[in-house]
Amino acid sequence: MKKILVATDFSNCARNAMEYAMELAKVLQMEICAIHAIGSTEGVNNNMYSAIYIEDYYNTKREALKDWANTFTDSEPFKNIPVSTVCEVGSVSTVISKYIDATPVELLVMGTMGSTGITGIFGSNANSMVEKTKTPTLIIPLESKFSMNPVITLATDFESPLSTEDINSLNELISASKAEKLNVLNIIEGSAGWKTNEAGEENLRKLINTTELGFNYINESNPIDGIMNFIISNKTDILCLVKRHHNMVYRIFNRSTVNKVMNRTIKAVLILHE
Repeated sequence: MKKILVATDFSNCARNAMEYAMELAKVLQMEICAIHAIGSTEGVNNNMYSAIYIEDYYNTKREALKDWANTFTDSEPFKNIPVSTVCEVGSVSTVISKYIDATPVELLVMGTMGSTGITGIFGSNANSMVEKTKTPTLIIPLESKFSMNPVITLATDFESPLSTEDINSLNELISASKAEKLNVLNIIEGSAGWKTNEAGEENLRKLINTTELGFNYINESNPIDGIMNFIISNKTDILCLVKRHHNMVYRIFNRSTVNKVMNRTIKAVLILHE
């Protein structure tokens, strides 16, 4: 069975993300794995004798994760969804990346603080995982709730080719949620002689054939403002963005459109990859 990986730090954001993922798993007929990273110095407390009991501490955290997951599977709507847990020592990005490298994962789900921005330890890790992984990643702000008939918007420049895995994931999501239409949004910077991208539209129609595509072109000098205004005006539930994997110099000196949108939106954001 295909798997959704849900990262948790036991916060309200993580609980909201897990609930969202459980709803998705029910619709998509997938299983869930809840994963938690224990910091390498967590539980030691600078006491030399603590090291003797550290394995007990790790086992306590593993049991806490199982108990946390059981609060969802004990709920009537989710009782038939298979849920496993993984609790390992290391940084969040290392633990998640190690799991993804060893186990096929269809979707990574992480929570954030939403309109207050990606702040704190867990929010920073959501940002980091978007940079490191090429697994489709669904970022769930605290304010975002699952919808059975979501309005889905794909923001694209028509130049970033989607991977086969991401195309499959997007088509599965559209089919399972019975979305009547996928909004395709292209932000055009500068007003000089722009026109619709017919070749790009035709290519997307070939790749995304599970629903009608509605193409929208917006002239906006600030792409972030254009995207935010559109998802508000058309009541988007899930915003899909394509993450370009630029070189290290670009990542250091520029904040990508993806990260900026993640910082501002209160809607779920599905990160796809080139």
